[in-house]
Amino acid sequence: MPLIPVRPGIYKIHAHIIGPTSLVTATEHAVKYGAPVITDRMNPLPIEQDWIIEPVEPIPGSPYVIHLAHHEAAGLVVPEGKLFVNSVPRGEWEKFVFERVIGGIKILSEKQQHAWRAGHRGAQITLVEPKPEFQETFTLEFVSPLNQE
Repeated sequence: MPLIPVRPGIYKIHAHIIGPTSLVTATEHAVKYGAPVITDRMNPLPIEQDWIIEPVEPIPGSPYVIHLAHHEAAGLVVPEGKLFVNSVPRGEWEKFVFERVIGGIKILSEKQQHAWRAGHRGAQITLVEPKPEFQETFTLEFVSPLNQE
């Protein structure tokens, strides 16, 4: 399917997995590559569940970076095929694109060879070869435009 543009702003990212509604969130437990990015219940602290999605460059078709809304230096990185949030230079953040799928969107690596996958609530998000699986489907809930929290 064709890639879709996403309005820059602050979002909650919902994972489509069996069981209670799950949000993409950063855990409090830091490990070697930063804090693991997991799916969890609806009530983590707001600081752990609001994400800024914005284009790398202000031109149509540019890939996007995703970072914590309340810790703007903490962006998503992907060592060893798993998502972490870490305060590293912006140039080291992973870049993503979005594709519309039945029931939501698929979040893909910039070159579209990997998709986010949420196996179960509490599991760390991994990057896998894209397949038509509901664990690779997410919903972006727009919270607010940038600079208007």
